[in-house]
Amino acid sequence: MIPLSFSPVGSEMTVKALGGKPEVKRHLESLGFSNGTKVVVTSVISGNVIVKVKESRIAISQEMARKIMV
Repeated sequence: MIPLSFSPVGSEMTVKALGGKPEVKRHLESLGFSNGTKVVVTSVISGNVIVKVKESRIAISQEMARKIMV
């Protein structure tokens, strides 16, 4: 497992675990990040990670991306 922030751009990855405090986990789950979800890092811009989750594109910080293990 690696943090989402280290996954290569364009590769489809599967979420394995979420880290952080319970409120951080709930926030990530509300954005669509849950165990077994397929995600694709589409780009990294100015310290933000653009991720395709289901049919949406979401921008999250590098810090949040480090809490998502793929």
